[in-house]
Amino acid sequence: MIIASKYFFILLVTTMALVAVGVVHFLRHQKKLLSIPIRIHVNGTRGKSSVTRLIAAGLKAGGIRTCAKTTGTLPRMIMPDGREYPIFRPGRANVAEQVRVVSAAYARQVEALVVECMALLPYLQWLSEAKMIRATHGVITNARADHLDVMGPDEEDVAWALCGMVPQKGKLFTCEQKHLPLIQQVCQDRGAECIALSAEDIKQISSEELAAFSYIEHPDNVALALKVCAAVGVKREVALQGMYQAVPDVGALRDFEINFFGRKMFFVNGFAANDPESTEKVWNIALSRYPNVKKKIAIFNCRVDRPERSVQLAEAFTRWQCADHLIIMGTGTYWFSKELVRSGFDYHSITYADNQSVEEIFELVVSLAGSSSVVVGMGNIGGQGLDLVTYFKNRAVVRED
Repeated sequence: MIIASKYFFILLVTTMALVAVGVVHFLRHQKKLLSIPIRIHVNGTRGKSSVTRLIAAGLKAGGIRTCAKTTGTLPRMIMPDGREYPIFRPGRANVAEQVRVVSAAYARQVEALVVECMALLPYLQWLSEAKMIRATHGVITNARADHLDVMGPDEEDVAWALCGMVPQKGKLFTCEQKHLPLIQQVCQDRGAECIALSAEDIKQISSEELAAFSYIEHPDNVALALKVCAAVGVKREVALQGMYQAVPDVGALRDFEINFFGRKMFFVNGFAANDPESTEKVWNIALSRYPNVKKKIAIFNCRVDRPERSVQLAEAFTRWQCADHLIIMGTGTYWFSKELVRSGFDYHSITYADNQSVEEIFELVVSLAGSSSVVVGMGNIGGQGLDLVTYFKNRAVVRED
């Protein structure tokens, strides 16, 4: 009995010590947070990384000392001088790394911190905002049908999950229209001001302004970033000039021209857009950008751990503008091809490349391309997706701007 009491006492003291240490760390973190007057938390289904980078670049151009952190294709910390560093992850991605991000920003005495939300689970989205970031300005780019296994089962549930990071008594900016009433309801509950961009706001971004970017940027991303910059006092033209200098995310929508022994190919990297609505938008942008090519080739990179996404994309693809050839690569291609066949897609135009290297896939594309073609990579940037983008990029014609 005495021994049991002794161990209970040791356990109690240890527990109290751990709690005390936790409280001290929490208070230190809150102190660091409050020393950064502008804290911007960016969430949404698509465009988070781009909007994070655009906002940070706009603020920096306005003379605001800014740090930013993107999750994106490759997690990066962007310092006030513009230099980027990879985020070290000893294991799997964990929202606790946001605490380290705040510490890094605090150490550099920044005036603004722009952070991409990395959480998927609804309660982690709330935790990330309420305890780790406590944003003065929140952003929800859009709410679309993706990660339904975690945030679903349907698109409305995704919108609810994203609203977990609406800042308490802050400002929330969004381009989302379909689920706007839901977002407004959450903002009202949390005492936050909801600033929703309309179609007219997005139309204010001219084609000339979009053409000034070194990559293919979406007008809604630019409009949203400009709105946030304006809210903290940066003039539109100043912010826009800064955005032109922003380094795009590795997974940003970019196109590369390849002239391979007289065969002209235009490769469009759309791998990062992996919900049906965004991916169709990328496909249509690519076809409208290169209307006079002889062949239209679609490449879908599948992931065995994303079977639901494969089914969604395959079912949607059957309703899009028709491709001359379809190449399916990656892992778990069974789900994608099964849905295509079920939907009545012509299997004669399908080529399976799930066991091929990126070099072999490139040769396959060349054999299908004809004299001129537009080649669009879609599905997943993970796995071989990024490797294929790099392979095409390294063989691209150098453009003189």
